[in-house]
Amino acid sequence: MADQGPGLAVRLARRPRGVPAMDCFEVVPQPVPELVTGGVVVRNEFFSLDPYMRGRMSDARSYAAPYELGEIMHGDAVGRVVASGDPAIPVGASVVHSDGWRAWSAGPAARYRVVDTAKLSPTAYLGPLGLPGFTAYVGMKHIARVREGDVVFVSAAAGAVGSLAGQVARQLGAGRVVGSAGSAAKVALLTSELGFDAAFNYKDGNLAGQLRAAANGRVDVYFDNVGGEQLEVAIGAMARFGRIALCGMISVYNETVLPPGPANIGMLIGKRLAMRGFLVTDHENLRQEFERAMAGWLADGSVRTAETVVTGVEHAPQAFTDLFTGGNTGKLLVRVEA
Repeated sequence: MADQGPGLAVRLARRPRGVPAMDCFEVVPQPVPELVTGGVVVRNEFFSLDPYMRGRMSDARSYAAPYELGEIMHGDAVGRVVASGDPAIPVGASVVHSDGWRAWSAGPAARYRVVDTAKLSPTAYLGPLGLPGFTAYVGMKHIARVREGDVVFVSAAAGAVGSLAGQVARQLGAGRVVGSAGSAAKVALLTSELGFDAAFNYKDGNLAGQLRAAANGRVDVYFDNVGGEQLEVAIGAMARFGRIALCGMISVYNETVLPPGPANIGMLIGKRLAMRGFLVTDHENLRQEFERAMAGWLADGSVRTAETVVTGVEHAPQAFTDLFTGGNTGKLLVRVEA
């Protein structure tokens, strides 16, 4: 960006109870950081907003360390180097890092990874070639182990991970891919642009009937982003020896009292189902395999992406809360303003 002046950042002001309110966040000025020896200074272009960040706003014990009160919130981001003390990361290079929710990032060069934006948009490294794409790939190939001809069901299929998970399943040989989403427009997007064979609006009710019809009566693989009722309905629809990959449970992230688990959990026994939760961070050994595969699919058009972009760091808090009411389609990103 031409303007190299101060920017904005977002701090965690208080821990939320239920859906985060606007006073949980504090938008503050951020001065241009100083270049440290052997480090870089980066002007962020985009940063990512993801459901897992809600858990980090809490101080409850979890798999990820919580944000500290008063700390600038962080997450995946992509930007351009404006000053460098490391010849391996020259000025002008595009880099990805984990200092999101701010206009500027600076630190040791080892924290930044150079990416090629000549053929791909910078945002591709936050979406299909970033955490959502890697999660979709690991979940479908190595957790659910999609096989030729499988019928695959993906919940929150118009979200950042879900929209890619269904397409990855197709590339792995799935015979039929079904998705659920929260609006007629998202349902139409899944079947018209993102390669799903069928989709339904979970807000229309009768989930069991809708899933049965969309899946032609059988589900071999369920990729769960939602939990709750959709997990219960999926268990009921699973074929024997089906596989369930538990990626996320966005339906309960803001609940202050957790609802009971699926009433039909006993079906896992009779149907001989395998249900496994996973964290993509446990599978770094698969990253190169994933990047080669995804880059090829993007290049030949086999995988398409959807994005929702909000402009301005100051709008990140509202965009983040809207994430939990279906305010985004595909990857939710904040474009940093000067």
